[in-house]
Amino acid sequence: MIEIKNLTKDYGGHIAVDDISFVVNDCEILGFLGPNGAGKSTAMNIITGYLSATSGSVSVNGYDVLEQPIEVKKEIGYLPELPPLYLDMTVKEYLNFVFNLKKVKLPKGPHIEEICKLVGIKDVYHRLIKNLSKGYRQRVGIAQALLGNPKVIILDEPTVGLDPKQIIEIRNLVRMLGKNHTVILSSHILSEIQAVCDRVIIINKGKIVADDTPENLSNNLSNDLSLSVVFEGEKEKIVKELKQVNGIKSIDFVKESNGECEFNIEPRAGYDIRKQLFETASLNNFVILKMSNNSLSLEDIFLKLTDESVSADVIKRSLKAKKEKEEK
Repeated sequence: MIEIKNLTKDYGGHIAVDDISFVVNDCEILGFLGPNGAGKSTAMNIITGYLSATSGSVSVNGYDVLEQPIEVKKEIGYLPELPPLYLDMTVKEYLNFVFNLKKVKLPKGPHIEEICKLVGIKDVYHRLIKNLSKGYRQRVGIAQALLGNPKVIILDEPTVGLDPKQIIEIRNLVRMLGKNHTVILSSHILSEIQAVCDRVIIINKGKIVADDTPENLSNNLSNDLSLSVVFEGEKEKIVKELKQVNGIKSIDFVKESNGECEFNIEPRAGYDIRKQLFETASLNNFVILKMSNNSLSLEDIFLKLTDESVSADVIKRSLKAKKEKEEK
């Protein structure tokens, strides 16, 4: 759906985007991450046609951004960090205005009604935008991006400044959009990206430093692939039985409290020991109360990859693992 090849943007000696290439597939929700000044907004503005690239190419659904800008704009709905709203218009007036501005060919009334229902703004349709809460303004901004039913939706910080309830509502809306649209989502709320995105690209100083699913990034970058497991039962008996499980490399006792014992259990390379742990617990009458991976969170990954002190081989390992996966 979107193909970026060797994209570079040079602002008079400052390289904002440095020779990046990636593809976004149909109906994929892509998280686009990076620290302030990393080049995220520049890249998104080039994809939408708001900025020209110094070199490289961008195509959207087969249309080249430079050579076929009008066709590309028809394929993209864009919500910038500050929604382009006219505060003295009602929601109805604004959406009708944007509909005409985009020269949408769909039936106006039914199309706008369908979008208002989708984003949940039917109850404020006749209100002035300046009187709406920030959450509703964001919804109106998303509604204007959806006019014309574009195949690609680009959302730049769609939940900034919203309360937790509004964030959840927008997050659910993004998931819904991903069923029928290709979505690029930029956000500093990393839990949000982890919750809704199929894939993550992290950019730092204009270069891509990671491109994979959050799960694969965690596995590739973490040196600790152990499980944290809390059992109910006697410590000595649990340890004795765990030592019989094929695939366990090491067992580290963490703590014991009120009949509960916590362990860090490291599997041997290539082993998934979770099923065996459940079977062992069941056969020996001790209960697993909790089991979780000690893998890196997306926040840990982000900090690790954007830290200037991180070694280059860590980044290379992630990109190499993704490449090998694609070649299989």
